Amino acid sequence: MTQRAEHSTVMDRLAIDDLITGYAIALDDGDWPAYLSLFTDDGRADYRSAGGIEGDTTTITAWLTEVLHHFPIRQHLIVNRRIALARQDGAPGDTATVQADYLNPMRLGGPAAPDDGPAGPAAPTGPNYTCAGRYAFTARRTPDGWRLAEVVVHEKWREVAAAGE
Repeated sequence: MTQRAEHSTVMDRLAIDDLITGYAIALDDGDWPAYLSLFTDDGRADYRSAGGIEGDTTTITAWLTEVLHHFPIRQHLIVNRRIALARQDGAPGDTATVQADYLNPMRLGGPAAPDDGPAGPAAPTGPNYTCAGRYAFTARRTPDGWRLAEVVVHEKWREVAAAGE
């Protein structure tokens, strides 16, 4: 492998790692324009193993907006990232897969107060909700950089604990 190919591989891996971090931050912040910008035009996501849906990014974003508004506090921790870059004639290709574990603690919101805005419940008083599992990401190089072509969630466990536990 030449130094140029090694440099390119390192840069691709860093860009893909940043893409996955951006995914977690967009979900936690409810930044749906940022979430959509992470995907290719034909991007898809599958959250069925976690009780969700599968579909294109427009459908998924609408569903996430509705579901996650009930969890005003979210923190996706995506760890143990295994990035595999496709190879073409010994050089980095334009696709990659990422296997990564996640731990996602969240807090359900309490009853809505009369002055709550569109962001949802103001006071998180409900129980803690934690789920964990493994993501399977497929990324593709585009003219705008690396983007997610597919996200598949493989939930392994979940737990609901009363607030204060």
